[in-house]
Parts: sequence; C-alpha cells; structure tokens
Amino acid sequence: MIVLAGGTLVLPGRALPDTAIVIDGPAIAAIENAPEVHRATTVDVSGMFVVRGFIDVHVHGVEGHDTLGGPNSIAAIAARLPRFGVTSFCPTTVACRPLALREALDQVCHERAHRAPNSARVLPAHLESNFISLEYAGAQPLACLCQPGGEAQGGEFSGRDILSIIASHASDVGIVTLAPELPDALALVTALVRAGHRVSIGHSGADFDQVLSGIAAGVRHATHLFNRMTPMTHHAPGAVGAVLSREDVVAELICDGVHVHAAACRAAIAAKGVGGVMAITDGTAASGLAYGSAARLGGRTIYATERGARHADGTLAGSTLTMNRAFQNIVTMCGRSMPDAAAMCSTTPARALGLAGFGELAVGAVADLAVIDAHGDVVRTYIDGECVYVRGAA
Repeated sequence: MIVLAGGTLVLPGRALPDTAIVIDGPAIAAIENAPEVHRATTVDVSGMFVVRGFIDVHVHGVEGHDTLGGPNSIAAIAARLPRFGVTSFCPTTVACRPLALREALDQVCHERAHRAPNSARVLPAHLESNFISLEYAGAQPLACLCQPGGEAQGGEFSGRDILSIIASHASDVGIVTLAPELPDALALVTALVRAGHRVSIGHSGADFDQVLSGIAAGVRHATHLFNRMTPMTHHAPGAVGAVLSREDVVAELICDGVHVHAAACRAAIAAKGVGGVMAITDGTAASGLAYGSAARLGGRTIYATERGARHADGTLAGSTLTMNRAFQNIVTMCGRSMPDAAAMCSTTPARALGLAGFGELAVGAVADLAVIDAHGDVVRTYIDGECVYVRGAA
C-alpha cells in the first residue's frame, strides 16, 4: 500500500486540505483525514495538490516525437507524457497516406496490449482524418485530403483505402474527426458510429444546419472548438453555435490563450459546463522543446514558438501546450476552480470515452493520479497505483 499524506485532494466540487489518500495495488482504497495503515509506504505531499491523472484525447506528440514519426514513436510519446501528469492519451494523427496510418495503428495496437514501464496508458487513436474540408484544413497536408468515396488531392489513394485500414484496426480507432458537409459524410458518420467509433466534427466549413444533420447522424464530439470551423454570429450560428447549443456534443478546448482567447474559453465553459468541455493540448512534437527548436508534424517541419507550434511561414500547426499547463490555465486564465479544471482535464474525457473507473478520485477508482505543486508543475505521477514519474529523479 501507498499513502499520499498531507496534501490537498481535488475532489468533484471541492478540495480537501491535509487529507490522505490510500492506494492499494491498482485502485484507490481509502480517502481519510488521518489513516492508520500498517506496512504502507507513506509519501509526504504536504503543500501539494493530488488530482486525477490527466487524459489527453488530442495529442500529436511531445519532446521531439510525432505519432507519425516512424517505428516506436508512440511508445516514445507514452514514455514522456507522465512528467506532464498525463496517465492516458489518444495518439492523434493528421491526415496521412494509408501506409503511414497503418503503421501508426499497428503501434497503437501493440502499446495498448503491452504498456511499457513508466509510460502513459495508450488509448484508441484519434484520427484527425483525411475526410476534412480543404478550406478549413489549416496545417493538415492538403495532398492527403479526400472524400469518403473519392481520391485524395494527390491522387495516390482513395477514401476507400483509408476506410479499409480503419475497418481492419477498428478496436484501435477511438475518435474520427471529419467534416459533415462533405459528400457521403453523413452516411460515413452513421457507419463509423455503428462500428463503435466516436465521431467528431472538425476542420469543417459546415453551417449550423449541416452540423445539426451531422449530430442527427451520430456526431457527439467537436474537435478543438472555435479552431478551423465556421464561427458564430448572431445571424449565422455556424458550427461553433451548433456545438454550444447541444448538450449531447462534448467539445474539445485548447486552453493555451493562443488558439482560443481566454474570454472565448470562459464563454464556452459557461455555456456547456465542465461536463460538456474537455481540455486538450493539440500538442505536437514541439511541445516541451525550447522556443526556436524544430520538430515534425506528419512529416512536415514545425517550430516551437511562444505562440504555439508553427510552420516556417507562420501557419499555426498545433500547440506546444502540455496538460499540466492546460490545468493551470483553466484556473488562472479562465477563472475556474481546481475541481472544475480536474473535471475538464480528466473526468469529462473519461466519461466521453466510456472509461469506467477512470477520471475519478474516489474509493474503488483506478489509481491514476498526479501530484502537482502550486505552480502547476508535476511532482509525481501514478498509473495503476504505481509511481511512474518523480520530479528530479533519473
């Protein structure tokens, strides 16, 4: 057994100071003020905050490693994320060629079955897929975009080739982002939902009614709300307005102050509540690197800057955000409580993905925890009750 003693436990709706949490194997065994546990290892976390382990459903890479970076790239990402408090993540791919997609999903399959020591838990992948709008593609590789039944812009493969790979790796694909206004997209939404995938609207030029049609077909997720989708005005609510108006759609939000203004973050959280918004990083291989450092995103060079990851021409290409900073920004930039931040960084994504026992700080829940200091820096991370990261340790 392990006892984390003296810290402030960030529970749903409240924070309990000077409270201990008891870990027994992979589960939380008790939450008490003064536990008496024999033959337990006690860890003093006085002055620290104990929160649910962070779950990032949209992360492309970290510290020089990209999900499409070749053999063992996803294992390398999993090994580095615990230092940022991440205990589970969805490896996220940009639009890519069939071979690259197959290689990435093969890695996801392997890492899910064989979690390496001291590594974050790998969840089914998030495909920021080939089926998105050319006009709203942003930093996505345009040559790889295609319609469900048509050829890619570069003519090298078809949408059917991508769908064949998704079907052959069905259990390792969790979220599929697409633009519902594309030809045959609504039928694809229905088929993907029927196959057990979570479908998200993103990189889309859909108007309000087209998004509602997508929701009727089964869309229940919105990829990085506000970014690369039609904006909201009082006459034309657009994709943003559709997502904000529906309780059955959970929205991702990049809380870095770059992708979304702090006021817009606050408005989205106020509109949907913490149960309707999940914090993501949209982190790239530039995350965790010094400003000016070069990295790769889907085979293209990006640079770490003070305002996100960018291509050489200045195009925003994902973020350099990490989940512990997202947590801190929700508190400081958005003015929310620590319990709200913990919900957005852990509970809401766990519930959206149907992860029973995860994203909770409760007796019987999986002991995935992060211990953070007052500055939001991660001191310790536990996965399945095992300490996988200690700040300053080799």
